Amino acid sequence: MTPIKGTPAHGLIGATLGFFFGFAAVSLFGPTVDYLEKAAGLTPALAGLLIAIPNLSGSLLRISFSAMVDADGGRRPFLILLVLSLIGVAGIFGVLQFGAENLRSLFPLLLLFGVLGGCGSATFSVGISQTSYWFPPKRQGTALGAYAGIGNLAPGIFAFLLSAVTIPLLGLAGSYLAWLILLAGGTGLYFLLGRNAWYFQLRKAGVDAEDAKAEAREKYGQAFFPQKSVVQSLKTSAGVWQTWALVLIYFTSFGGFMALTGWFPKYWLNYHQTSLALAGGLTALYSLGASLVRIAGGGISDRIGGENTALISLGITLCGALIVSFATLLSAAVAGVVLMAVGMGTANAAVFKMVPDKVPTAIGGAAGWVGGLGAFGGFVLPNLMAAFVAGDPVNGYARGFLVFVGLALVAGGISFLIKTSAPQGARR
Repeated sequence: MTPIKGTPAHGLIGATLGFFFGFAAVSLFGPTVDYLEKAAGLTPALAGLLIAIPNLSGSLLRISFSAMVDADGGRRPFLILLVLSLIGVAGIFGVLQFGAENLRSLFPLLLLFGVLGGCGSATFSVGISQTSYWFPPKRQGTALGAYAGIGNLAPGIFAFLLSAVTIPLLGLAGSYLAWLILLAGGTGLYFLLGRNAWYFQLRKAGVDAEDAKAEAREKYGQAFFPQKSVVQSLKTSAGVWQTWALVLIYFTSFGGFMALTGWFPKYWLNYHQTSLALAGGLTALYSLGASLVRIAGGGISDRIGGENTALISLGITLCGALIVSFATLLSAAVAGVVLMAVGMGTANAAVFKMVPDKVPTAIGGAAGWVGGLGAFGGFVLPNLMAAFVAGDPVNGYARGFLVFVGLALVAGGISFLIKTSAPQGARR
């Protein structure tokens, strides 16, 4: 008899822990960019690039690494990404040892290590696919909402700790050393607790693919199974138009979440002239709020459907973005940000409720396209917002949020198109 380790609960816990520590990379430079900007004499455009750069690798690598789940089950790509992130954070700590006066000449190295550090955030789509294989359709929204919601807490927590705790106590370099230690611990936890679903364990034990599929379905209740190869999974999902519709929605909600988690410290500090600690706290309010709402959003999506949930949540995002775009009072800006957190967090959950429904024959490939290209917004959007600041150094920090007004309108229209489109294809 083939030994099988773990249960759906174990699979969810392991993936969530690994993702939590890896996804903190979204806040890799946001809370420290003011220090780095002054030390290296950066322009607003270069500061925006520094905030965004971890999201470049964190988004693009999601495509191939998520598709690898369909061949491997998730454990190996998860560990590779966490180790690459460890190398990146260690490199940032090393660069900072040369002193602030040398940061200008070492800026390209800082970008390079930022790219490596950002690899940890690519664990998101790996964990989404890995978790999806553990749970039946009726529990997908709740399971994925818990996974993503809890994991999404990391950037807000790390942003707050950097701004309010580690920088005042340990200094800039010491803060990244503390980050390195925490990430190493998180990588170790995933190594011990991370588990692949039943089918993948059976295949690793040498069971024939069809026999493994039959045993996993009949004995353990596994509902979803992968395509034969990574390339096939990506190709199959790329041929489904709903994949690309979900990419555009996710670009707005999750790409926007990644962008704003990095951007908000700079917004609060420079536009509302807050203290560093308050900027960190308000950034955490947005990031933690969106993450916690995402947990509830999974359950809501299970009850009323991903399409309906997306439409409602994008409307809330639109209202919040309009308020922040023109708010001059801190209280009004905070209210708008809270609305954006609620809307974007719920929309994030709705999208991945729809992935197994709309692309049931290639979940890993679809999660890769959606998670990767959608999260690319985390790289693109800070640079767009920095362009507003370059054009208007006073009001540009607020007017930059008009980008989200436009995105919410487009994504809402796409959600309506998905809702009114032909019925879903048959499940596997």
